[in-house]
Amino acid sequence: MTSRERFDAALNFKEADRVAIMDAPWATTIARWHQEGLPEGVEPDEYFDYEMLDVRGDITMRLPGEIIEDTDEYTISRGGNGAVVKNWKHTTSTPQTIDFLIKTRADWEEHKPLLEWSSDRVNWDGVRQAEKEAREKGKWLRFGASFGYDYIQTVVGSENLLLAMAADPEWVDDLFMTHARLVCASAEEIIGGGIQVDGAFVADDMGYRNAPLFSPEMFMRFEYPAHKLVYDFFHARGLKVILHSCGCVKDLIPGLLKAGLECLQPLEVKAGMDLVELKKKHGAWLAFMGGIDVRAMADPDPTVIEREISTKIPVAMKGGGYIYYSDHSVPDNVSFQQYCRVIDLVHKYGTY
Repeated sequence: MTSRERFDAALNFKEADRVAIMDAPWATTIARWHQEGLPEGVEPDEYFDYEMLDVRGDITMRLPGEIIEDTDEYTISRGGNGAVVKNWKHTTSTPQTIDFLIKTRADWEEHKPLLEWSSDRVNWDGVRQAEKEAREKGKWLRFGASFGYDYIQTVVGSENLLLAMAADPEWVDDLFMTHARLVCASAEEIIGGGIQVDGAFVADDMGYRNAPLFSPEMFMRFEYPAHKLVYDFFHARGLKVILHSCGCVKDLIPGLLKAGLECLQPLEVKAGMDLVELKKKHGAWLAFMGGIDVRAMADPDPTVIEREISTKIPVAMKGGGYIYYSDHSVPDNVSFQQYCRVIDLVHKYGTY
C-alpha cells in the first residue's frame, strides 16, 4: 500500500497493511544522528520513509522580519507578526518571546488590515513541488496551518490572551475567527489552484502538564466556533482533519468531537495522555496519532521502548484509527541507533 492509502485507511477506521509512520526529530537530534550513522545529506524523513508532506500559505501580517541580536549562543529576531523572539543556536527548545507588537485591542484594530488575503501569500513553486513529490512517492499531502489559542498567543502573548478571555471576550472572538477565516482562505486558494491535498493537519496547543489551559466551558465559548469553521471547511471538500494539540487535552475531547474532529495528535504521555485509555474511551469516533513516549526511546534499557510500543500500538491500531508518531517530537537524548530500533519495532508491532 502507499502512504496515502495507509493514512486514509487509518482516518476511516480501516486496517491497512501496517500503521502509517510520521515523526519530527529536533534539529539538534538530526545533527547528532548525522554523527552516529545517518548519512550526510540524507534527512530523517527520507531515511525512515516518513509518509506525510506539507503545503501551506502565509497567514502572518507579513511585517518585515529583522535580526535584532546575533551571538554565538542565540539570535533575537522580529517575525512577521511583529513579535520579538529569542532562539538558542545549540539546543532545541521553545523559543522565548520577549515582546509583542499587538498588546491591546487598539493595536489589533490598527494592524488587522494586514491580514487581508491575497494569492501571493502562497509560495506556488514550493506548493507545486510538494504536490509533485507526494504524488510520485505516494505520500499523504496535508494542508498545514495553526489557529486558535495556540496561534493567537504568539501574536498577543499568553498572559494578554488569557486575561482578554475574561475581560474582553468580543476581542478574543475577533482574534480567533479572523485567523480561522484566514486559514480557510489559504486552503481555498491552494485547493482552488488545483493542488490535490489529502487532508488537513492543523495545530492549536491547548494543554498544559496536567490539564487544559482553560476549561471545557471556555473552549466551547471561544475555541469551538473557530474549530467548527475550519473542520466544516475541509469536510465540505471531502477532507479529514488531524489536530495537533500539546499537553493534557483529555477534557476538551468532547468539544473537539462535537466540532467534527477526526484525529488527535500528539498525545503527550508526560502530560497524562494515555493512548490505550483514549482508544478505549473514544476510539469508535476519534483516530489517534502519536502517544509513544520519547523518554522510553532514550532509556538505555532496550526492553523499555519495546514494552512501550508492544503494549500500545497493537491496541491502538485494532480496527484502524492509529498513525505512529512520538508523543511530541524526538529530542536529542535519543541516539540514532535507539531511534532505528524504534522504527523497527513500529514495523514489527504495527503490521496487520
